[in-house]
Amino acid sequence: MRHAILPLLFLAGCAAHPPCPPGLGPATLASAYFGRTSGGEEIVTDAAWARFMDDAVTPAFPDGLTVLDGAGQWRGRSGTISRQRSKVLVVALPNGDAAEAQRRLAPVIATYRERFRQESVMVTTQSVCLGF
Repeated sequence: MRHAILPLLFLAGCAAHPPCPPGLGPATLASAYFGRTSGGEEIVTDAAWARFMDDAVTPAFPDGLTVLDGAGQWRGRSGTISRQRSKVLVVALPNGDAAEAQRRLAPVIATYRERFRQESVMVTTQSVCLGF
């Protein structure tokens, strides 16, 4: 019986925003991880990333965002481990939820995957308290 309760508690925690202290409000923080390599070759140059930002990311999140440089690795469908430079896009959505984050990120990710022949883009979301 204990095992049946654990998943329900986990799901409930994902759906609700934490109580926020005065001066902060509920928000969802979404992060998307964009690899810069395809077929062992880095194809997303700094100039190509800048064009992608102008064409796809900024129009989707005109109120603000943060981009971080990263270094990651993952095992693709081929089974080969790939290490590559990456870009991490972080957006905060005041009063938003994970569904809104996914809806707004979906066209950005689709554009990236098609333009740069990427197998996938990892996305995470979390409920946070936000203040400016």
